[in-house]
Amino acid sequence: MNTTFPRTLTLLRKERGISQKQAAAELKISQALLSHYEKGIRECGLDFVVRAADFYEVSCDYLLGRTVDKSGAVISVDDIPEGDPNATDSHMTGSVLPVLNKKLVVNATNLLFGLLQRYDNKELTTEVTTYLNLAIYTMFRALYAADKRNSAAMLSVPAELYQPATAGAMSLCAARVGMLAPSAPPKEQVPALLPSELSKVYPLFASSLMNLLKNAENKLGKIQ
Repeated sequence: MNTTFPRTLTLLRKERGISQKQAAAELKISQALLSHYEKGIRECGLDFVVRAADFYEVSCDYLLGRTVDKSGAVISVDDIPEGDPNATDSHMTGSVLPVLNKKLVVNATNLLFGLLQRYDNKELTTEVTTYLNLAIYTMFRALYAADKRNSAAMLSVPAELYQPATAGAMSLCAARVGMLAPSAPPKEQVPALLPSELSKVYPLFASSLMNLLKNAENKLGKIQ
């Protein structure tokens, strides 16, 4: 069983708002066995996967981490709504992959800034924005340096310094966000950052964020 299954199984139970004891009774297994499944200590059989999928009203593919859509649908470019339906980009043509990833990133960013609007905290917004700016800056610099036609005079930070500099600055931004968020009283109620709640509050953007998170964790899993 993959590592996604225990995490998803636990998340679904918590979204339902029931205890391990209650879930185990409904799923017709012992609480100890359910605890082992949720912690990834033991692998379950296919019959339990089907039973859990029926109980939580999700697909087996969702439980196993094959899709972030609870119904089991596999996302495609056309399924992802544009962040701004009035905006067009004539340059985003050709290969499907850049278009798909552009939509995922734009929509996930829209959701992130939607949450920041609820906090309405200048420092918090500045740190998140700076982090994202630095991430884009880093990737642009890497592409810029790859083409020898591009003049180094356009950028002031030396090529040998920008990567460690941006990495350090991004780590500092992330640390500040971690400190500011708990102490920044939101102006509006911030929803629980669970798939079910995010889908209710941000129906256009939640699926993009979930796919982006899955892609990121898949990448990080390969690094570990």
